[in-house]
Amino acid sequence: MQDYRKFLESKIILHNDAGFDIDESDLNENLFKFQKFIVKTALKKGKFALFSDTGTGKTIMQLEWANKIVQKTSKPVLILAPLAVAGQTIQEGFKFGIEVIRLKGITQLGPAIYITNYEQLPKIDVKPFIGIVLDESSILKNFTGKYKQLIINSFRETPYKLACTATPSPNDHMELGNHSEFLNVMPSNEMLSRWFINDTMHFGSYRLKKHAINDFWEWVASWAIMMQRPQDIGFNQEGYDLPPLKIIEKQVDVDITDFHNGQLFKNSNVNATNFNAELRNTMNERMHAVADLVNNSKEGFLIWVNQNQEADYLKRLIPDAVEVRGNEKPELKESKLLGFAKDEFRVLITKKKIAMFGLNYQNIHNQIFASLDFSFEGLYQAIRRSYRYGQTKPVNVYIITTSTMQNVIATIKEKQKRFDTMKEQMNKVVSNIYFKQRERLKLKVEFEHKIVKDEDFEMHLGDCVEVVKTLEDNSVDFSIFSPPFSNLYIYSDSIRDMGNNKDDETFINHFKFLIPELKRILRPGRLVAVHVKNLVNYMNSHGKSGMRDFRGDVIRAFTEFYFSYHSEITIWKDPVIEMQRTKAHGLLYKQLRKDSTFSRTGMAEYLVIFRKWPDESNENLVKPVNWKTEDNFPLEVWQKWASPVWMDIRQTNVLNIQQAKEGQDEKHICPLQLDIIERAIYMWTNPGEIVFSPFAGIGSEGFGAIKAGRKFVGIELKERYFEIAVRNLRSIKQNQNQLHLFEAI
Repeated sequence: MQDYRKFLESKIILHNDAGFDIDESDLNENLFKFQKFIVKTALKKGKFALFSDTGTGKTIMQLEWANKIVQKTSKPVLILAPLAVAGQTIQEGFKFGIEVIRLKGITQLGPAIYITNYEQLPKIDVKPFIGIVLDESSILKNFTGKYKQLIINSFRETPYKLACTATPSPNDHMELGNHSEFLNVMPSNEMLSRWFINDTMHFGSYRLKKHAINDFWEWVASWAIMMQRPQDIGFNQEGYDLPPLKIIEKQVDVDITDFHNGQLFKNSNVNATNFNAELRNTMNERMHAVADLVNNSKEGFLIWVNQNQEADYLKRLIPDAVEVRGNEKPELKESKLLGFAKDEFRVLITKKKIAMFGLNYQNIHNQIFASLDFSFEGLYQAIRRSYRYGQTKPVNVYIITTSTMQNVIATIKEKQKRFDTMKEQMNKVVSNIYFKQRERLKLKVEFEHKIVKDEDFEMHLGDCVEVVKTLEDNSVDFSIFSPPFSNLYIYSDSIRDMGNNKDDETFINHFKFLIPELKRILRPGRLVAVHVKNLVNYMNSHGKSGMRDFRGDVIRAFTEFYFSYHSEITIWKDPVIEMQRTKAHGLLYKQLRKDSTFSRTGMAEYLVIFRKWPDESNENLVKPVNWKTEDNFPLEVWQKWASPVWMDIRQTNVLNIQQAKEGQDEKHICPLQLDIIERAIYMWTNPGEIVFSPFAGIGSEGFGAIKAGRKFVGIELKERYFEIAVRNLRSIKQNQNQLHLFEAI
């Protein structure tokens, strides 16, 4: 079997280098030190993401990256960019001495950098390109799933990849998943399965497992750099201070009567359903407010609209305004968008979906949002066209609102507040991890071994696979435990935590280091009882919804090491409680009425029992469990316990877990029910014998063992749980009275 330490190191998920080294002195002299560091890192990685805020020089960095790939391989590199950004990139390349060729009608591709718009991808043969750059790569999530997949599939075999965009939204983890999949780091559904949990409070959404936060960002830091400013990655901040940003809300008065709908006044809060209608109803007032601002100034303005009618109205009110509209030919749109950057005209009117990505409009410092929607990202990206590093003037952003749209601006402000806070936290975590990564990886492999024991229990802190090796052969009379259910519940970021796995296969491979040791320490003829349940697949993280046979995986793992599959007990679970906790569609009554082919039963749990049969070498160690009599174990009790289904397990009869919870613990941490533990101990042990749990948690199995007059040996990896387990075991000893049989019935 594979060496255990090597297996643990294999669990550390980091993106391996696939590029080449280059001396920073060989990089373009126009690059700043932090930019050279980023380009050098990206070249060494080969496939890399640059999440760098607007104005930090992503264009020159991606151009130099592509230039060095061309020089190294003598093969072409392709840049995909949003409309009009291609023209700006060609100009930037000329300024820095790097030739960029527009890909148009070229059949013979030499060793050079080519650029085109994303929309042209279906017409391109990508096979000749050795490298690909996605300029403004967050555009991935704005395409339909089909087009996004086209980008990913088109460049699946491309050796060198660079994805560049401003810092992604910290709470939009699927954007990171799209980047990871594009870069061949990890499929997005595998990312979800490993580090995320289905958020039962918000159906269909996922959140990072609390203990997985550092582990996740450590993984991201192995294939990406995130920065808002150079100091985030340890470089001088000079020259990277943003000017003041002034958000100026101008609320215009509109008719608030609503006789048409039988009401005296309109509701001041619009929703997605009536939003566009309200835009049309208030267009006259809003457009005049915009025109007043622009016509009373000689400065340049960028005006964002939501509807074509708004643009038509504004062009009549503002004579020198130029519009870029979606149905225009790409060449015309690009000409106008670039012309505005060159100050060829004073006022540009367009929609966010046309011009919010990649374009640099530092030449103007006034923007007007003639109408808003509920998209914070659209607002953020649009503002950053002129509010970016290198802007020398305060940026004025005028937001035109009405008394009937009060909740729109409130929603935007709240999203901005959360975004700023979360982005700062994310950048801080990633930058800290990036420079301390190797030190952290070493710490993740190490562990502490501590023992607390007395005459009735022996509690170990440490990795059960390592610690169990210190126990004597044939020294345990019975083992009962609830292992981590694959990666469903993660209790720590330690790679020694069996719950800290990317999938079921990795968990089982980890578990298999423990099973032969369990067999070694177990007395011949005795049993191991494992509490398990089957697991649920979700569409987003597993590709299709349904169930998977985790119980069967555990059975197969034990029988592989010649344990006998002895018996099992089905433990009834209340489907109503499961429905309330998980919000599973298959358990909803409305789903039953809508289409019952999606309906399913509740999920039971199981106590699966395995036997270690004796052989010639250890037959003398066999000791029967024979203390039961008609008086202390009546026939009717046996008839009840012999049932293949235990219907009366009290789901809430567990040790108090609140005392053990820490800030990063998941809400659903749930020890094994004491009813199950006590019945199993009475069934399969003699008084005074040793009960063992390799996953002792807060001491549930030990609590039941000592209460029943047995002794206990337990191992727990998490120090906080270990401390609580010791406290619980000492507590039961203070009140130790032989448990009367019928307390466990």
